[in-house]
Amino acid sequence: MSTNLSLKKISLITILLYGLVFFSPYLFQPFSADIVIAGTTFTYILGAILMIWLYFKNRKTAVTIVEEKAKLTSPVFTMLLGFSGIFIAMIIQAIVFSIETAITGAQPSSQNTQNIIAVILANPLFILATTIGGPIMEEFVFRRSLIGLTESYTGFWFAAIISSSLFSIIHQDGHFFVYFFMGFFFALLYKMTGKIWTSIIAHCGMNTLVVIAQLVLHYANIELPK
Repeated sequence: MSTNLSLKKISLITILLYGLVFFSPYLFQPFSADIVIAGTTFTYILGAILMIWLYFKNRKTAVTIVEEKAKLTSPVFTMLLGFSGIFIAMIIQAIVFSIETAITGAQPSSQNTQNIIAVILANPLFILATTIGGPIMEEFVFRRSLIGLTESYTGFWFAAIISSSLFSIIHQDGHFFVYFFMGFFFALLYKMTGKIWTSIIAHCGMNTLVVIAQLVLHYANIELPK
């Protein structure tokens, strides 16, 4: 008898797993800062591995509408759109930051990014959580699971709006529209190819470039203009 799970069950398990990983740092708080960072990094990577395993184990029974209707399903498009998406996502981020700054007068810096960089400077191991574990989990949760659960009721576009809004809120950064439009762009990448790997490549690549750029600025002692 097949033990494969339905899309609904896989999506709910994935979201639950993400919740457990998201709050996992609290489990390590009684210990030293190094143990907190190491433990958090481990849970992020483990969470990503488990989500990938769940996906491959159930990909024949847990198929989303996006994956059924996608046209550009060739691995060539997955790679092409994934890697080009890295730079497009960064451009989107810069444009939305600029518009938001012009309207609100807020600083164009991201407190979420600065906090992450501070942790990486304290323990470089954490870079694995921010550039690999975190983005992979977020794509499985906010793109595949949330859109997969809601699309049949709302249609893709509204489902993408819901998932992108939650994606922005979870970052607790104060730059709602920056994360919203990045999340929406990742959802479009997923829709175009029907492969979650497309948005994963773009998301992981973007996070990696942002972290590298911030570390270069730090070690070069370069301060961005206010």
